[in-house]
Amino acid sequence: MTVRHARPADLPRIAELAAEHAAYERAAPPAPDLARRLGTLLFDTPTPRLRLLVAEAPDGGPLVGYASCAPELSTWQGREYLHMDCLFLSEAARGSGTGALLMAAVAAEARALGLDEIQWQTPTWNEGAARFYDRVGAHAKEKLRYTMSSALTDR
Repeated sequence: MTVRHARPADLPRIAELAAEHAAYERAAPPAPDLARRLGTLLFDTPTPRLRLLVAEAPDGGPLVGYASCAPELSTWQGREYLHMDCLFLSEAARGSGTGALLMAAVAAEARALGLDEIQWQTPTWNEGAARFYDRVGAHAKEKLRYTMSSALTDR
């Protein structure tokens, strides 16, 4: 398996994987124009914040997974860290070592940016992901994640 940065031609497959990821996590599907949106974030800006890594078979077959990350700020620590927004593997690729390759690539992205910490979340019910993250040396912190539309008016 090879892990590399995404290319524009990868975007339709990444959008497919993101839809599988959303379904797996019992979430709403991604935006219908996700491939275009990612293209704008990754390739239509001189200094992209988003980093998108993909896993592909050496034979050039379809992409089997991806990880996305971006620098974020921690007020409590007074420094930046790398936030891994997504790590997803197609069902057929799970258990093959590809997840560890993607995690290593995310860690390399953090080092390249001069960041010494990576943070992310996974649903509490996703026991397989929790076991994987424990195996790679991560430590869980229990929190609730909230979202809210910025269009909400004062109540």
